[in-house]
Order: sequence, then structure tokens, then C-alpha cells
Amino acid sequence: MNENRSSTEQEQVADLLVVGAGPTGLACAIEAQKAGLKAVLVDKGCICNSLFHYPSHMTFFTTSELLEIGDIPFPSPNAKPTRNEALQYYRQVAAHYRLDVRQYLRVEGVTGADGEFVVRTVDRFGRHGALKARKLAIATGYYDLPNMMGIPGESLSKVHHYYDDPHPYFGLDVVVIGGKNSAAIAALELWRHGARVTLVHRDPELHRHVKYWIKPDIENRIKHGEIKAYFNSSVVEVTPDTVTLKTPEGEKTLHNDFVFAMTGYHPDFTFLEGLGVRFEGNDRLPVCNPETLESNVPGVYLAGVIVAGSRTNEIFIENGRFHGRQIAKALTAAPAAK
Repeated sequence: MNENRSSTEQEQVADLLVVGAGPTGLACAIEAQKAGLKAVLVDKGCICNSLFHYPSHMTFFTTSELLEIGDIPFPSPNAKPTRNEALQYYRQVAAHYRLDVRQYLRVEGVTGADGEFVVRTVDRFGRHGALKARKLAIATGYYDLPNMMGIPGESLSKVHHYYDDPHPYFGLDVVVIGGKNSAAIAALELWRHGARVTLVHRDPELHRHVKYWIKPDIENRIKHGEIKAYFNSSVVEVTPDTVTLKTPEGEKTLHNDFVFAMTGYHPDFTFLEGLGVRFEGNDRLPVCNPETLESNVPGVYLAGVIVAGSRTNEIFIENGRFHGRQIAKALTAAPAAK
């Protein structure tokens, strides 16, 4: 899985080029290989890049069996596996299948058509290249693009859209924005590691999808005043030393050191539009054959969470991992490629 390839290798035509080397992308490549096709993966970061950027001590909400790909067992001593266990598992699966993964290679654009796509790339040193493929599978997920709040001060270095580790925030005033699992977990971990935490959520209560073992924990912390919470509220401005909230009681300005805006993420609609993929409805559902997962663009298949458009809470590793089989089946059932 060396990111460097000779010019001869670069010129080879892949039967399927998968954009995105997360669990779903890996599954797509594995199923294509099983079907006798030459598969290549490209990712702008490392293998399972989004998972790598999850909180370092994260535990999955699901069991290891539901994260398995390629018919390779995922052994774990824990009822619910950790992020580090998952990273190790997916590395081992990629090695087992000898997947051709081109890491740290960003896709700049795509030209050509079904049977003769040309994928333009740039590496981390700014060097441009191209890969040829008969078919494309887009499995880019959504974790790389946070939903921005569009407020003054959001670009300050103290504002983060990703939560990693609580240690650097000991003894500091931290605002967590959001009311779903990621916000609840961040607020609890920060509080337990010595931060003074304020939770701000635009709705009247925490989201109903907060996991059953997390919801009572944070509700009790709020009830006992250990975590301050403002509901029906929003952050309207961030400065180097404060945040200003819009609350039912009017505006409030709080001293603040860091902000975690856990406001969700969205797929790269711009990239998909550049490929010619069309969308429908307010949720921006991409036009996609539910059986084959081929988009309205011939030869371009969609996999993973992007199939659900803005409804990012519908597809996870647990169900997206099967998309590779659908795509491989469609590819081998189709007439011979051009």
C-alpha cells in the first residue's frame, strides 16, 4: 500500500477506482477483487481517515461483528470495540486482501465517461497525476465537512468542529454546541477531566437519538449543575475571551476559552455535482439505482452514507459495508466494459 507508484503502474486501467478508503470503500474494493476485477482506492488522507480522526478514546455504539468487511472476523475482548481496535482491524483486512490503496492522494476532478474515466489527482507535495478506470465508486463519507454556523468568530483558533481528547482543556471554560451523541459525549468527557462545561442546544431538550446509556448521565450532570446547559439557545458570536448566546431570556455573554461546535457534517455535494450527479428533494438525495447503486451518471456508483444525502443518520458502517457487494454484482452482471 505504498503511496508511490511507477509511471507504468499509474497508466494501468483499473476496472473500478474507489474514491475513499474508509470501511465502505475498502469493502467495495474487496468485493470487486473477489469478482475478478482490478480495483484501486484513493484517499486524500490515510486508510480509514475519518475513523482515524474520531476521538482517540472513542468506543463504537455497535458490536464488532457489525463492523466486519470482507468475511474477515473482527475479534474484540470488548462488547463494543474501540476506535484503535477498529483501525487495527481495517489495516489487517487491507493487508490480507493486498488492496491497492493510494493514500494521501486527493482527487481534483474527473474527465472522460463510462468505460474510460480519467481521475486527476494531486499528492501531498502538489504533484499532479492521473489514474484511468472503467468504473468509479464514490465512498467519500461526510466527516470531512462540518456544518458551519456562519457566525462572527467561528474562524478563531479556539473554535473546533471536531472533538479529540479532553486533557488540554483542564481548568478551562468550554462551550459545547449541539444536542446529539457527539455533543453529549464531548461535554461529559470534558467535565470529567476538569473542564468547566456549558452545553448550548437550539432545541428544548437533548435529541431523542442520544444513546440510552449516555442520555441519563448527561441529564443528571445538568440537573445537579455540574454541566451548565442552555436549551432553545444558540451561539451568535465568538470572541477571543467570550461567547455570546441568544437565549429565551435574552442575550448572555459568557467567559470562554474554547468552543466545540458539534453541529454535524455533510457529504461533499460539490464534488458529486462536478461528476454530474443529480439530487432530489430538501435532503439532497442523489439520483441512484437502489439495486445497483449506479448514479444518474453511467459508470459512477455511490456507496456509504452519501447515498442518503443530508440524512447522514441513516447509513453507517453497519449497513454501508454491504454496498460493495451490490456494486460488484452490478459490474459483473453488466455488458463488457468499453
